[in-house]
Amino acid sequence: MSRGWMLVAALALSSACGSRPPDESNYVEGVASARAAKDAAFRMTGSPVPADARAKFLPLAYFPVDPLYAVPAAFREDPPEARQRVEIQTSTHQTRQMERLGTLNFTLQGQALSLAAYREVGQSADHLFVPFTDLTTGKETYQAGRFLDIERSATGIYVVDFNTAYNPYCYYNPTYDCPYPPKENRLGVAIRAGEQIK
Repeated sequence: MSRGWMLVAALALSSACGSRPPDESNYVEGVASARAAKDAAFRMTGSPVPADARAKFLPLAYFPVDPLYAVPAAFREDPPEARQRVEIQTSTHQTRQMERLGTLNFTLQGQALSLAAYREVGQSADHLFVPFTDLTTGKETYQAGRFLDIERSATGIYVVDFNTAYNPYCYYNPTYDCPYPPKENRLGVAIRAGEQIK
């Protein structure tokens, strides 16, 4: 997956994300604006969405914005000397070397949940890469799972905002090599927030 286009997507959504739960009065408008900006970026030359497929995929499909899917989380960081390196399978039948950075613990709809956060070996640890699946996977959302990008917080308090969950680029274009979510990030709940499939 192109790191440059991953950053475009992350920046398009950054105005809707932060280290605190959202203020609902401006939150929905902010997420909607970020989604429109991402659609515009994906119409540009070099987009991960091929030109002949843009009529099919754009505008991107989403669940309605729901502030209840943006929840505070505590990040339990793995000590650097104890961080595990794992091989994650990808959509092109290869493996990706990832480093597990720690665990995000949060409560969603009254249920305690957790997700492991990673970074690709050799890449910056300035943000947490969180691939996941849930009970919508393969039905309402992409069968290979979805991703979250969460900026680092000096306080250790984060927001897991599923309204910003996005499809990997292999959904639009099979030439991209996308990591599959590891077993520990398979949520046993339905996350009806973020990007859908058409």
